[in-house]
Amino acid sequence: MSDPSSDPNSDPTKVTNQPSLTTSTGRIWLVVGGLFAGIAGVMLFSLRAFSPPGLALWALVAVVLLYLGMIIVQLVTRRGRLRLGMLAGLMITMAVVSLLSVVVIAASQVPEAR
Repeated sequence: MSDPSSDPNSDPTKVTNQPSLTTSTGRIWLVVGGLFAGIAGVMLFSLRAFSPPGLALWALVAVVLLYLGMIIVQLVTRRGRLRLGMLAGLMITMAVVSLLSVVVIAASQVPEAR
């Protein structure tokens, strides 16, 4: 008989065994995602006048659509690891879109050396 404590899948500190990815209802992902979308939305809205033209606006639209995707996933998928993984993936994608757009906008503001 094998010792259950030696099973690598029973390690509670392993990232994929965390409660937020195994037993949560997903509501916390919506709350955190909403807060993040709000903060990113205000930031991107304030950057809309900077070049490249339209990048901040498109990133803002993408963040809003990704958050709507999170809400849809919460409503149409069954409770469990798949739903939580999809919510986490959409949240990460929201962060990446926001970060990349801000980095591109910031990089385009640096004057060229002569």
